[in-house]
Amino acid sequence: QVQLVESGGCQVQPGGSLILSCTASEFPLEYYPVTWFRQAPGTEREGVAGFSDGDSSGETYYADFVNGRFTISRNNDRTTVYLQMNSLTPEDTAVYYCAAELMIPRRWNDNTEYDYWGQGTQVTVSS
Repeated sequence: QVQLVESGGCQVQPGGSLILSCTASEFPLEYYPVTWFRQAPGTEREGVAGFSDGDSSGETYYADFVNGRFTISRNNDRTTVYLQMNSLTPEDTAVYYCAAELMIPRRWNDNTEYDYWGQGTQVTVSS
């Protein structure tokens, strides 16, 4: 059974930084598209950053609100996907999820196109 596991969420002050991690059992992350989503209370789940596919030269995507503050990356053996988040604001407060899919999504930030999800990790930005 495929299981994605996120970690790294916590409370941080405005302007601070966090690194979220996503690992998977029974799913080779290095071969497939992986995207970070987030969901704040009362809002829809939205795409944050993603890899188009598992190829080392695969294109990356970022939501407009990221505005250069976040970076998605993989570790050297490509079994973990990271989301480096800098210059955090209270508006970044949400549960962050990683999602994976066997096929390249038609739209990288469409949450309905991903079949595999983690349980989420809470990020709270407040002073």
